[in-house]
Amino acid sequence: MPVLDKRWHVLPRLTPEVEGALHDYPPVIRQILFNRGYTNLDEARRYLEARPPENVDPFCMLGLPEAVERLYQAVQLGQPIAIYGDYDVDGVTATALLVQVLQKLGALVQGYIPNRFDEGYGLNNEALDQLNTNGVNVVVTVDCGVRSPQEATHARQIGLDMIITDHHQPGEDLPEAFAIINPKQVGDPYPDKNLAGVGLAYKLAGALVTHFRNQGQTVPDDLDVTETLDLVALGTVADLAPLIGENRALVKAGLECIRNPRRLGLRALIGVGQINPAKINSWDIGYVLGPRLNAAGRLDSALAAFLLLTTNDLAEAGLLAQKLDVQNRERQRITREIQALAEQLALKDDPNPQLLFAVHPDFNPGVIGLAASRLVEQYYRPAIVACQGDVYTRGSCRSISEFHITEALDKCADLLEHHGGHAAAAGFTIKNENVPELIRRLKGIVSEQLVDLDLRPSLVADAEITLTTLQPQLLEYLDWLQPTGYGNNPALFLSRDLEVVDYRTVGKDGSHLKLRVTDGWETRDAIAFRQGQWSAKMPAMVDIMYTFESNEYNGRTTMQLNVRDLKPSGT
Repeated sequence: MPVLDKRWHVLPRLTPEVEGALHDYPPVIRQILFNRGYTNLDEARRYLEARPPENVDPFCMLGLPEAVERLYQAVQLGQPIAIYGDYDVDGVTATALLVQVLQKLGALVQGYIPNRFDEGYGLNNEALDQLNTNGVNVVVTVDCGVRSPQEATHARQIGLDMIITDHHQPGEDLPEAFAIINPKQVGDPYPDKNLAGVGLAYKLAGALVTHFRNQGQTVPDDLDVTETLDLVALGTVADLAPLIGENRALVKAGLECIRNPRRLGLRALIGVGQINPAKINSWDIGYVLGPRLNAAGRLDSALAAFLLLTTNDLAEAGLLAQKLDVQNRERQRITREIQALAEQLALKDDPNPQLLFAVHPDFNPGVIGLAASRLVEQYYRPAIVACQGDVYTRGSCRSISEFHITEALDKCADLLEHHGGHAAAAGFTIKNENVPELIRRLKGIVSEQLVDLDLRPSLVADAEITLTTLQPQLLEYLDWLQPTGYGNNPALFLSRDLEVVDYRTVGKDGSHLKLRVTDGWETRDAIAFRQGQWSAKMPAMVDIMYTFESNEYNGRTTMQLNVRDLKPSGT
């Protein structure tokens, strides 16, 4: 694995004006608030309390009032409804949320999640035909559909009313659906554009309950939409939706639900993940719960994850959680194998490519996205890993901040059967004969956009501090920043000229590094994940970039530095 030389930056010190305005907070928190753009007391309180933005009335979203009225009509007339979701955590949680809320409102509703291996991503006409044959009148998509104009037209032709809820970037031509709910569509006045698919499902569910009450309908006493915020937190964090604005408020409230889990399946999943429910945070969702929920759709069918989140049977919940745990371990093994082969293929003809591209018929299509992510982490270049079938190749793309991968695919749309995604992640389906031309074009686009750039990952420290600053009270202050994650990174600190007192490799393969460092006044334990290579050349004095955290092990809680990068002092 290459050791990437990262660029280090320290953010400027806060201004005297802001220091005065935020005098109610400790000095380190003032600096962190300033770094995140909160420069007065009201903004700071709103951020630290994770208050939602103003004017987030769901009824101002384009398409939502029409969708609510149609669903209300379907419930009143007894017309069957299908919730058509994606097979990742965002899609599965959104499907579970709408199914459960609609059921309590008296709807005839079913969830439908396509099989990744048989049906591929998003809408497909065969599934719509089957739903139509089964008597479904209304199809609500969650986390998919906004890039499926042909399928939406087919639904209309066979008599299905389709309501699309999707947070992905729309294409130039919107589908001809009954209604489209997507704050990113042109002209939508909704202020927050960053909701995940499950966040949109939550807004739709809340609006639907409000409409029922406004129409004088009786809403069951046990229907409290806020009790589905556990699902919103799971899907939002797992889908890497930025934890700012409304997402931050939803996830913070959702974490409170998860810490007191009422959902049997979630309780069982927390058990197999061996985490303390009372202390669950966004990291636990991203690295423990989310991967297990995703494992079902990556290796088999996401139906197991959907059933886990909706079951009321304790025994079934336990069995499903165990199944997902086993699948997750298998997913990890397959990912390692694909990653190794993809790396060989991507570097075969060029040891320093600007675009990493690996395609192979034996790649598991459910895991290729993870392999692409690992390549980006290793080489800091856009990466595409693809599985080639008999007729079609399905690819998963991951990118760096300097390169918008979905815009690049848009420029190759004439070659693609389907594609879509975000700036940093995307997917596509293409006929096998068009793959060489796609590679040629994408390499040209990458070369044109990245040719003069110094491509190295950057680490940005909130402040340069001494180890004496790292006291237990600081951990309490840093907890105010939660939930942290994508878009709201944990506070990162820089300390220089530290003497390495002790170090050793840890982990099954010795890939991690455990060390103790001192500045002459304070000595602190530190862990550096995936940096075991330093054991062969450890400098006597180091500078480190790190987060400050508590570490609970064998019932004992200690303070430690989580090292993001390490350099010899003076470099």
